[in-house]
Amino acid sequence: MKAIQMVDLKSQYEKIKQEVDQRIQGVLDTSTFINGPEVKGFQEELETYLQVKHVIPCANGTDALQVAMMALGLKPGDEVITTTFTFVATAEVIALLGLVPVLVDCDESSFLISESAVREAITPKTKAIIPVHLFGQCADMEEIMAIANEHNLFVIEDAAQSIGSSFHFKDGRSQQSGTIGNFGCTSFFPSKNLGCYGDGGALFTNDDVLAEKARMVVNHGMKVRYYHDEIGVNSRLDSIQAAVLSVKLKHLNEYGNARRAAAWHYDEAFKDLPEVITPTRVRNSCHVFHQYTLRIKGVDRNALQKHMMDHGVPAMIYYPVPLHQQKAYRDERYQDGDFPIAEQLASEVLSLPMHTELDQEQLEKITNTLRAFVLENR
Repeated sequence: MKAIQMVDLKSQYEKIKQEVDQRIQGVLDTSTFINGPEVKGFQEELETYLQVKHVIPCANGTDALQVAMMALGLKPGDEVITTTFTFVATAEVIALLGLVPVLVDCDESSFLISESAVREAITPKTKAIIPVHLFGQCADMEEIMAIANEHNLFVIEDAAQSIGSSFHFKDGRSQQSGTIGNFGCTSFFPSKNLGCYGDGGALFTNDDVLAEKARMVVNHGMKVRYYHDEIGVNSRLDSIQAAVLSVKLKHLNEYGNARRAAAWHYDEAFKDLPEVITPTRVRNSCHVFHQYTLRIKGVDRNALQKHMMDHGVPAMIYYPVPLHQQKAYRDERYQDGDFPIAEQLASEVLSLPMHTELDQEQLEKITNTLRAFVLENR
């Protein structure tokens, strides 16, 4: 049996090696390393896949969030609501721009931002909401958009973990994650469901004016070369990464199916264990399982993680400390206990290996290792 990894990028690469190598060699042959035809081609392919008018490639997912806020014209002191149970980048860029991160709790079963908590957090200074489509499925965008429209707020979807997922509205419509709010932002970090072989990111929007502003912001505020109309940054997706992404985009639905198959195996293996709570699938979103995250109750979660690691099965905790308890984001507005669900989840969650190359032998090793610990430690 191959060694089990949280993400097996090497095996995935070996399946698409010939096409990836050819596309990378094409970039080397033309030497169009920045803003080359591969970038434009990938941009158009992703627009078609997402059925969105504009994709604006950039250097990474964190930049995508920052560029979105800059393009929306948010000013220092403006409040931006987001969840406390997420990776730090979501709040990081809010703080970097002199905006005020307003943190709210999440839903216990789905881990997604609580819409009722968003409503309660709105003040006259609130200008935007950043829902995080955590672990591979969408927050309730119908309710979030209703709240935003009611209070005249911008919505920036953090879709770094959910590309390929879609949201289903009550009227029967479906839209890809990241294409519903004013902006959607994603990351192409190698371990993401659509990942490159370095850093990369993108913004999505259906708004022509916002798209033009975002394109200027990522390119030093230029629309015409050497004429700077906006304060901008230097944030570009390079041609080699675009070439890799173009190949992998063709396989994204296949990759999603492989992840769902692995998730189904996990579900079946743990369904008789009350100590192991498998991931909830929300009714209005498909799940692409960027992570497969359990909640562990009644046994020692940290001891279970160590047991699995000792037996050659990686397991990770995403996330061990909510943002309001992080040293960099400690704030007199928030005290321990203010976000009880996020704090509870931080003590319970455990993510299992999840990628496109998991085989039956590996899945059985993972599930048997976890089951053995739980059964022995009841």
